[in-house]
Amino acid sequence: MSKEEISLLLFLECRAVDHSGRVKTIHMNTDDMKIAERWNEEGFVKFGRIAFANLTKGRDGTHWCHLSEEAWRVAAAERKARAGRLWIKRIWKTTEEKKNEEKT
Repeated sequence: MSKEEISLLLFLECRAVDHSGRVKTIHMNTDDMKIAERWNEEGFVKFGRIAFANLTKGRDGTHWCHLSEEAWRVAAAERKARAGRLWIKRIWKTTEEKKNEEKT
């Protein structure tokens, strides 16, 4: 997966978990929309517009997404890898690390 695809997948995973699948496309660019349309056709991530009658003015987005089992698996693996990369780069110390540092 490309960096852009991973970023989009994690965005859609977040929307699926935290916003019951509603997607604000204002946070997506043209390439993201093309990827989402391709994934919809492939069944990797289902993606489409919410019926007009169910739109809430200014809230939660105009589109929806539903991740396949494979998309959930890939998203979870990438979240775990990302957390590991960010942990290594952190600029703060735990209390245990600070205590151990002071002992030496």
